Amino acid sequence: MPDCQTTESPLMPHEIKDALLIYNPTSGRKRHRRFLEIEKAARVLKEAGIATELAPTAEQGNATKIAQQAVDQRRGMVIACGGDGTINEIVNGLAGSRVPMALLPAGTANILAKELGIPWDIPRAARLIPKADIRRIALGVAVPLNGNHSQLLPGGQRYFLSVAGAGPDGAIVNGVNCELKKKVGQLAYWAEGFKQLFSYGFPEMRIRSGGQDRKATIIVIGRTAHYGGPLKITDRASLFEDSFEFLTNSKRSRLGYLACLPAMWIGKLRSVDGIDTWKSHETICEAANGEPVYAQVDGEPVGSLPLAFRIVPDALSIVTPAK
Repeated sequence: MPDCQTTESPLMPHEIKDALLIYNPTSGRKRHRRFLEIEKAARVLKEAGIATELAPTAEQGNATKIAQQAVDQRRGMVIACGGDGTINEIVNGLAGSRVPMALLPAGTANILAKELGIPWDIPRAARLIPKADIRRIALGVAVPLNGNHSQLLPGGQRYFLSVAGAGPDGAIVNGVNCELKKKVGQLAYWAEGFKQLFSYGFPEMRIRSGGQDRKATIIVIGRTAHYGGPLKITDRASLFEDSFEFLTNSKRSRLGYLACLPAMWIGKLRSVDGIDTWKSHETICEAANGEPVYAQVDGEPVGSLPLAFRIVPDALSIVTPAK
């Protein structure tokens, strides 16, 4: 398995002469102001010698198709401007190609921006691109098992960049109100989480990974240390390793989960009874008792288990701020 930390694209951003900037015009708040910032970012890139065409998305899934077209057109670079969902769609269009992806943070949340230390200021982030590095990294992929043909997994699988999971977080993501999310952003997830707190039954799942069998009520599958908002859960994960870090909780009660919250906020989650962590390149997750267990990748719903989560080495070129 190749070491993604040392594998780099032969091109540097300043050698790239054209880019396609894909953005979601409906994500996040202050949309009119954000478009003005996107236009300013395009001018910044043009001054650096990178002609940048703007490509707004029209509907869910549209960013994947636009990114695939960029690969077919042999674009020099694709720039993702949006939150985790938009980035995930673009990653699914670029996976396996050599077209690099740069980032201008926007949207509801943005784990990748936190992970790479990219400022939450679109023109400022654009100024970093011409002097940045391009590195090859692995991606995660979610694959349905045992005839589980989810409509949320077009093409039979879905790549992810930052984090996946199954259990309560999967139930929240699969249940969140999309219209509410457009209006209030991350608060929609907190609202659904509060609802699930009183209704979720904490069904168990069977987990096969690293030569061991486990039972748990949640699994977090990390490629990044950051999870969402200010939280870090798989804080020993790295985009530049060909592995996941997994974290599971075997507790089956609300009180057991509530007891984890203080430890999670102060970064001591690993010391809590019932928590298990390990690293591997694959896991297979199945519902243990017939009750559905829902999953998510990069904050996007992918339906219910059974699913396999696997590492795909050397899968994406990513533009990272210069060291």
